Amino acid sequence: MRFTHRQAGTVTWNIASGIEGKGVLLTGAAGGIGREIARAFAEAGARLAAVDRDEQGVRAVIGECPGGPHLALACDLRNLAGHDRLLGTANEAFGRLDVLVCAAAVLVRRANVDEVSEADWDLQHDVNLKSTFFLNRAAANVFRTAGRGGRIINFTSQGWWNGGFGGSVVYAASKGGIVSMTRGLARSYAKDRITVNAVSPGAADTAMMRGGLTEAQIATFVSQIPLGHMAHPSQLAGTVLFLASDHASYITGATINVSGGWLMY
Repeated sequence: MRFTHRQAGTVTWNIASGIEGKGVLLTGAAGGIGREIARAFAEAGARLAAVDRDEQGVRAVIGECPGGPHLALACDLRNLAGHDRLLGTANEAFGRLDVLVCAAAVLVRRANVDEVSEADWDLQHDVNLKSTFFLNRAAANVFRTAGRGGRIINFTSQGWWNGGFGGSVVYAASKGGIVSMTRGLARSYAKDRITVNAVSPGAADTAMMRGGLTEAQIATFVSQIPLGHMAHPSQLAGTVLFLASDHASYITGATINVSGGWLMY
């Protein structure tokens, strides 16, 4: 719902939510959660630039999105030199860019920490943390130049709080960095009316979550969730749209826990 201030403390609402017509760049769009976020933004009337290293997958996602125009952009985010091209392409195509959502991530599970290689560490930190920082910074520069403010929404994980399950200590470390980075960038960009927030899923029913785990391990995780099931990826999309909408105009530096009660704080 879009709102306008009538006087101090009052708000006028309509159903647009401030998302209609906005330009959105979403990374990790071909993943389980990313696909649902893409469809949600499109259904809300945004124009979407969907980014993933899986070119075929990201084209399929755009094919499922109503409205438009939308873009499918194939990119390995570890190539930092390509970030400006992504943002520029979206900005030029839509005539504006208002929202960045960083949902791209990789998870490498190992049986124990002694099996973690330097390559495991580098891959997860390069994709999950390093590329997110530099894309956040590049997007903020685009928003600042346009002078309209902007929204940045990063994805962390419940692992930032509990240290990670299932051999995912390195992944959790990278996601802890996302929380700290999000807070720091929120402070840095507040003066430019750019909000920076994070979404922290618990157990979402995706290929990444299930990868390397047995059904018995999955069942153990589910038994710890008060709501009694893993999240469908679409149940993460609403939080992202909320943070991109006018409803969240006074929220920055926050990490929103979406875990079915598995984690409470």
